[in-house]
Amino acid sequence: MSGRAEPKVYSIPIGVSFVDQLAAGILDRVGNDPLALAGVTVLLPTRRSCRSLREAFLRRSGGQPMLLPRMSPLGELDAASLSLTSAEELPGVPLELPDPISGLKRQMMLARLILQATGVSATTAQAVRLGADLGRLIDAVWTEDVAFDRLASLVPEDYAQHWQVTLEFLKIVTEHWPTILGASALTDPAQRRNLVLQTQAALWRAEPPQGLVIAAGSTGSIPASADLLAVVATLPQGAVVLPGLDLEADEASWDAIRADEAHPQHGLAHLLDRLSVGRAAVRRWNDAEEPRAARAHLLAEAMRPAATTESWRELEGLDAAALDGLTRIDAPTAEEEASVIALLLRHALETPGKTAALVSPDRNLARRVAMALTRWGIAVNDSAGQPLVHTAVGTYLRLTAELAASRAHPLALLALAKHPLAAGGHDPAEFRRSARALERTVLRGPRPAEGFAGLIAALKAADRFDHPDQQAALLGWLENLETLAAPFMEALFSEAPLSDLVRAHVAFAEALASRTDAPGSEFLWRQDDGEEAATFVHELLEAADGFPAVPGKDYPALLDALMAMRPVRPRFGLHPRLYILGPMEARLQHFDLLVLGGLNEGTWPPDPDADPWMSRPMRRDFGLPSPERMVGLSAHDFTHACGAEEVVLTRAERVDGTPTVPSRWLLRLETVLRALGLDGRIELAGEPWLAWARGLDEPDAVRPVSPPEPRPPVSARPRKLSVTKIEKWMRDPYAIYAEHVLRLRKLDPIAADPGAADRGQFIHAALDAFVKAYPGQLPDDALHRLLAMGRESFGPLLHSHPDVWAFWWPRFERIAEWFVGLERDRRRTLKPLATEVSGELTLSGPAGPFLLTAKADRIDSGGEGLVLIDYKTGTPPSTREIELGFAPQLPLEAAMAEAGGFAGVAKNRVAELAFWRLSGGDPPGEEKAVKGDPATLAAEARAGLEELIRHFDAPATPYRSCPRPAMAPRYTDYAHLARVQEWSAGGDGGEG
Repeated sequence: MSGRAEPKVYSIPIGVSFVDQLAAGILDRVGNDPLALAGVTVLLPTRRSCRSLREAFLRRSGGQPMLLPRMSPLGELDAASLSLTSAEELPGVPLELPDPISGLKRQMMLARLILQATGVSATTAQAVRLGADLGRLIDAVWTEDVAFDRLASLVPEDYAQHWQVTLEFLKIVTEHWPTILGASALTDPAQRRNLVLQTQAALWRAEPPQGLVIAAGSTGSIPASADLLAVVATLPQGAVVLPGLDLEADEASWDAIRADEAHPQHGLAHLLDRLSVGRAAVRRWNDAEEPRAARAHLLAEAMRPAATTESWRELEGLDAAALDGLTRIDAPTAEEEASVIALLLRHALETPGKTAALVSPDRNLARRVAMALTRWGIAVNDSAGQPLVHTAVGTYLRLTAELAASRAHPLALLALAKHPLAAGGHDPAEFRRSARALERTVLRGPRPAEGFAGLIAALKAADRFDHPDQQAALLGWLENLETLAAPFMEALFSEAPLSDLVRAHVAFAEALASRTDAPGSEFLWRQDDGEEAATFVHELLEAADGFPAVPGKDYPALLDALMAMRPVRPRFGLHPRLYILGPMEARLQHFDLLVLGGLNEGTWPPDPDADPWMSRPMRRDFGLPSPERMVGLSAHDFTHACGAEEVVLTRAERVDGTPTVPSRWLLRLETVLRALGLDGRIELAGEPWLAWARGLDEPDAVRPVSPPEPRPPVSARPRKLSVTKIEKWMRDPYAIYAEHVLRLRKLDPIAADPGAADRGQFIHAALDAFVKAYPGQLPDDALHRLLAMGRESFGPLLHSHPDVWAFWWPRFERIAEWFVGLERDRRRTLKPLATEVSGELTLSGPAGPFLLTAKADRIDSGGEGLVLIDYKTGTPPSTREIELGFAPQLPLEAAMAEAGGFAGVAKNRVAELAFWRLSGGDPPGEEKAVKGDPATLAAEARAGLEELIRHFDAPATPYRSCPRPAMAPRYTDYAHLARVQEWSAGGDGGEG
């Protein structure tokens, strides 16, 4: 080291634009010689900071062309840059470095080792995620320059048994991985970065460059980077420029900072110690004015280490300029925080040339802000991008995989068929029209049998089509889709190697994306997400070499896990003056307005990630950084960002309904301002913004909505209803209007699992078949025969739905036993006359005849007359509901029977009305005779219905929604159309 200058270390303070001051200082040092500027080498932390420095030079030149220094990201130096430094290899300094392994290839290779490990039970997707965790551990070990052989001695004997299990698993990275990596002549990315930094340091140490070498903006958190900074600082024309070193802190505080890893200056203090440079030896980079020195002083006080916070009691008056341009906004919810941030960013655009950015580690907040900005048609530059799995192409690839893995489950089929990229060799709009037609005819309602064969069989059995040729057209559409998917599905379920699966998947995706005028590859791999997807597939094919066969059901989850780790960053169509950045991406950036969002404890600073391998003491003993060190780096990002010209600090008081705690940094700032008598000042500046953000969506006046009162023409009102609809008419006239006037009917769920209504139908069908088969004397094995009819009624559901077999069938067995016993007793005096029998009764009204229809579950005959029975697998109506006319089904059927309205049942008096409750519980069944004289109940029900008809035959009578809330139906399909929650007493939006 003889002959080298003392370390030259400088600092650019908080409150000025780092890159602008750096550019100004470089120009001051090289003078007016443009060639000298081109000979300068500048090392910066990231590519983004390199771009920012270029822009700073252009601002200094007024936009005029100029030769720029050679700028390189400190952590991304490459072998090519080394060869430019030295023309020939120096002793002990290798210039030929092994290539780094790609992240995806390493992840897949580690996942393969995990799947092969003894005692590990994991799906392929779980192994891939564990592979990513192992990769991060490997990088951390290389970054901190520690050795894996220290693992075995970390834990005391009393924990040895548990730790041995972990150690055995970690042999994947301690023993197997180095061997595999060495055989492939590759290195881990972090290892190669260390090699490059060490090689560069050795080259410069041996042959110092002639031009100026400046390492700027780094905190030296990576040991290999810190070693290179030490070399740069001692070069004859070298310099290290630190970001925001606190040169004013007292010595007691500085000593405390050295021991406090969570302090924003700790990283810089540690770096100075590593450089063997005292703080007093650090000089300012230039003599530029510090317009926000008061702000920097305020931040330094707020971040004062805990050991010296007693000094807060003796704080002197603060320059009022410290609060100029500093605002705090506490929004009630995360949604309002996003709304106010979007408004702040939008307002910045009103000033020509003004730039603004949201800086936050909260990805949910970033997404909300980006969405809120679309209100003004603004697409914002989000540095984190969007995971490939959530893009249009990523979603399409996932859906194609799910279709095959689910064997064409209706939900997967529809999700894929309605995707904009799906066309199947046709026009995309026509392809989607066919998908919607298939949905209406086959896919809604009970789930078809598995696979394309089941779908085709269901389509052939369907009888609801819009036109005569539709069935044939849909069969052709479905068979074409089956043909396209068949090779991929065959590979998926034949334990094919992963590379074969990926190739078959891509072939299917391209074939399905093809259109009448072009192959699918022209549509699938274009745009930003398509290009990233193509790169991902290419890397996956390379990484899949040698990977074991993937079970078909695991493939979609594997694809999801891998694509979730691939960001897609749009390159075009983004606003040039607005940005969303993470704290790391925002380092050294210059913006006129900075919004620091998500300032809640656990978000910023973030809670430390749980280490799947080691506890905190173990990490410390092993040599890995503590979570507090990460907090310190995050705190440095925060304080540096707070030095911008205009800063808004935002947080949400509640996130997802849960109360939050303000960030520790906000609480410290609040404490200092309170000590100075300035509490509330920065909050006061933020209040108008919350009001303005709320005003964006608040109406001028809130007008309570009135219940709907549709009055269709009498000619459009229904003249035919069933007895079950009469109850609905009584309880909810609006439902009758929606169903029979507007002809709106709720669609069945897609691939519906059997529900309570289906259970009732199956039981009804079995009992109906039994009574029809044995109207007289019952056979000795009646129970056995009824159970056989139950099996036929339940059909394939008994085997295809385990819950039907486990819950419904045992209940039916109990019902059957109860039913047979009851039938043997009843048949002594009563005879089944008809089951599931249709009937009708014509009534007169002012607008003409009204036809009442019914289908009675069962009619028995006895010496005193007819007995009408209604099977109920649910809860029968109460006596009061029947008396008040809100459950008129059985009384109206009685009126119909007395008038001879049932087919095959002679006119006769009704002796009894009864509900048979069939629950299958305890008791399994129950007879419940309706109280009162059947003839009287029938007469009253008929009179009530005739009055209802007269009432609604009046043009002025509206179809109100649930006019009597106490008698409103338990379930209705039309409450949302009637907007009941907006005007009812129980809703959020009305007063009654």
